[in-house]
Amino acid sequence: MKVQTKRTALAAACAASALLASGEALAVNWLKMQGTEPPGAAARARVWGFIQPEYQQTKGTKLRAGGWAGQRAIFNQVRPDLKSDSGFNIIRARLGVRGTGFPLDSKVNYFFLMEAGNNGITRQGGGSVKITDASVTLNHIKGLRIRIGQFKTPGADEGLRAIHVFDYINFTNATNQLLLERFFDGDGSQDAPGQPVNRPNGPVSAFRDVGIQLFDWFTTGSWEHTYAVMVGNGNGITRGDNDDNRELYLYWASELLFPGASPFPSGAHLAPPSWSADHHGPRGARYQGLKLFAWYQDGKRTLTKENPGEYDRTRWGFGFTYRKGKWRGGAEYIRAKGMIFSGTDGGALPGAANNAGTAVADFNVVTDGKADGWYVDVGYLVHPTVELDLRYDVLNRNTQSASLERQFETWTLGMQYFFNKKSRLILNYEFRDAEAPNLPGTHPANRILSGMDDRLSGQLLIIF
Repeated sequence: MKVQTKRTALAAACAASALLASGEALAVNWLKMQGTEPPGAAARARVWGFIQPEYQQTKGTKLRAGGWAGQRAIFNQVRPDLKSDSGFNIIRARLGVRGTGFPLDSKVNYFFLMEAGNNGITRQGGGSVKITDASVTLNHIKGLRIRIGQFKTPGADEGLRAIHVFDYINFTNATNQLLLERFFDGDGSQDAPGQPVNRPNGPVSAFRDVGIQLFDWFTTGSWEHTYAVMVGNGNGITRGDNDDNRELYLYWASELLFPGASPFPSGAHLAPPSWSADHHGPRGARYQGLKLFAWYQDGKRTLTKENPGEYDRTRWGFGFTYRKGKWRGGAEYIRAKGMIFSGTDGGALPGAANNAGTAVADFNVVTDGKADGWYVDVGYLVHPTVELDLRYDVLNRNTQSASLERQFETWTLGMQYFFNKKSRLILNYEFRDAEAPNLPGTHPANRILSGMDDRLSGQLLIIF
């Protein structure tokens, strides 16, 4: 199943050009919204949350080649259990509280959020409820705010933005495979029967870390500039450091802001209270502008079992977000080096024995890999309650090796129906393709990837 890279890249470039030509764009300062409260206006405690029930489905095509031929393909199973090709799920159910120390100290604010849904956060490491965010921000020094605790890291826009304002159901390939980190004890190279299956040893990162962040924003003319420097454990959430190494995060964003009532429905992209009043204005009308951003992340990961040792993990990227009138969208480029998540043996379910009984499928990571990916996203409001969306994304994984390289390409058609400012329905259909570009079409790797199904998804969002 050949990925038509040149043709689709040209189409995506044309879409991006049309998007830019239509005018000014959306800007949302996520560091401000998630890490601070409006001075003198925030409540001591504001409770909020949201629920996201969903349904996902593929055709359930079985593996067409390799040692596990005829068995279920992991890429055709639905999240989070990866045991069925269709099903209903409560993917997220979050409850939080945020506010300031007023009247003790209005310059101290906090953010706390719990997850009770069925997903990669709660399925690993035991327990059904996990703390995703628990942080305090000190706003005493002009130009230097200090946030301490567990929270979203300053990085790629898909990961940094609040999930309940995300315009699609599933992340792009690059974000899912390169940035939504899974943590392992080994690299998955020991596949002999009787050996422990290499599985994640805890929750996914959820684009979060435990550490300290220095950040702030300042205005020059019509532009608002934001910086962030963070040092974290680099070991995910709900646990401490495991190897005495530290993760470094750097972030910069420049946003061109100008006020104006948006034709988008009230609360269509509602941010967590209480900065929503700042960015959404009366009845949810939004500020419009152009946000340009760049980010960098670097650290080490430690394996203790298969191929034990310390390995580099570096990520960086840049992009923009956009809104003008009825249009919205954006684009981002992501590059990765070092440790890279690389799926399972033969595309099989982890723990499944091959047909000869000589190996068991593991999750694998490449410890010295290279990868890059990008996406372009466009949305248009065709009615006060209906938005149509189109996204194209590409991932080139393990480009350091001709035999290991894999290319993933996905077109996502989407529709959002806004019941009111706090509830909406999202429908997505993903046309998914993948290939091993340097191997013959008859090679088992390409025969396996030719069985990657399209995916249908529906999700309901209720904010309270």
